[in-house]
Amino acid sequence: MQIEYAMVALGFFAFCGGMIDAAVGGGGLVQVPALLHALPQHSLSTVFGTNKLAVLAGNLSSIFSYVKRIKIVWRLMLPTMLSAFVFSFVGAFSVSLVPKAIMEYFVFFVLVVMAVYTFAKKDLGLVHSNAQCGPREVLLGVFFGGVIGFYDGVFGPGSGSFLLFIFVKYFGYDFLNASASAKLVNLGTFSAALLFFIPSGHVLWIIGGLVAVCNMAGALTGTFLALRYGSGLIRILFLFLLVFLIGRMGLSILL
Repeated sequence: MQIEYAMVALGFFAFCGGMIDAAVGGGGLVQVPALLHALPQHSLSTVFGTNKLAVLAGNLSSIFSYVKRIKIVWRLMLPTMLSAFVFSFVGAFSVSLVPKAIMEYFVFFVLVVMAVYTFAKKDLGLVHSNAQCGPREVLLGVFFGGVIGFYDGVFGPGSGSFLLFIFVKYFGYDFLNASASAKLVNLGTFSAALLFFIPSGHVLWIIGGLVAVCNMAGALTGTFLALRYGSGLIRILFLFLLVFLIGRMGLSILL
C-alpha cells in the first residue's frame, strides 16, 4: 500500500512538474524533490538520470504542440541547441566535480536578479520582436546555450526558466515564443545528459516510464494553457515561479 501511494504521489508531482515546465520551465524543482523522496535508497545520479528520461518525454510532447503554432528561428536555434547539447554532456560528466553549495549560491543570486528585472520591466516579454538574426545573435545563442547546457548537466533545476529569461531579454522574444524556443534548447540538454546517465546505469526504466507518462500529460496541459492565454499568462506564472524558487533556495541555503 505504501509503495502504491508513493507511485500515485510521484505521478501527481510529475504531472504538475510537466505542466509548469511546458509553460515557464522550472518543473524539475517539483519533480526532482518528489523523486528524491520516493527513491531514498538510490544515488543522486540515479535520481537525476531517471528525471532526465521523464522530462525528455514531456519536453518532446510540448515541442510538437509549440512548433505547429510558433515560428522558430532555426538559424539561431540550431547552433544554440548544438552548444547546449555538447556542454550538457560535459556538465553531466562533471557532476561530481562541481561543489553543490557554490552552484546553489550562484543560482540563488541569478534568480534574484531575474526577478527584480522582470518586476521592474512591466512590458518585458509582452511584445515579440522580429529583429534580424545576425552573427552577433548566433554567437550569443552559442554562448548562452553552452552556459545553460553545462548548468543543466551538472545541476539542472530551473534551466528552462533561465532560457526563457534569456530569450526575452537578449533576443527580444515575447514569453510565448521564448517558451517554445527554450523547449528546443532543453531537448539538446536532456538528450546529452541521458547519453551519460544511461550507459552508466543511472536510469530506473520502469519508474522513469511512469513519471514520463504523467510528465507528458502535464506538458500537454501546460502547452495548451500557454498557447490559449499567451504571453500575459506566462509572464505571471514566470514571476510566481521565480518567487517560489528564490524562497525555496533561500531556505535551503539558510538551513
